[in-house]
Amino acid sequence: MSCIFCQIIQREAPADIVYEDEQVIAFYDIRPQAPVHVLVVPKRHIPTFHDLPPEGELLAALVKAAQEVAQREKIEEGYLLVVNCGAQAGQTVYHLHIHVLGGRPMRWPPG
Repeated sequence: MSCIFCQIIQREAPADIVYEDEQVIAFYDIRPQAPVHVLVVPKRHIPTFHDLPPEGELLAALVKAAQEVAQREKIEEGYLLVVNCGAQAGQTVYHLHIHVLGGRPMRWPPG
């Protein structure tokens, strides 16, 4: 059984990819919550942020990708990064991903 993000990584499901390297892929969210809404996803299936290996190499790759996405999307002067970890935090796809949101004033908490 393959999750939707694994299917995108394997090119079995469509996505508008904006960044890719050996460890990470980034693509536009299909239900954007801001003018720019990109998901940064490790190519290795990791269910949640809590499952991320502690040595830091993959986390560094995710951060680098988020920074590159912000630059390419011209939102580097202000953007929000969101990681939902588990059902109580609103995670719906159990493949670690970072939301890069921008293109308008971003506030946390929303509202």
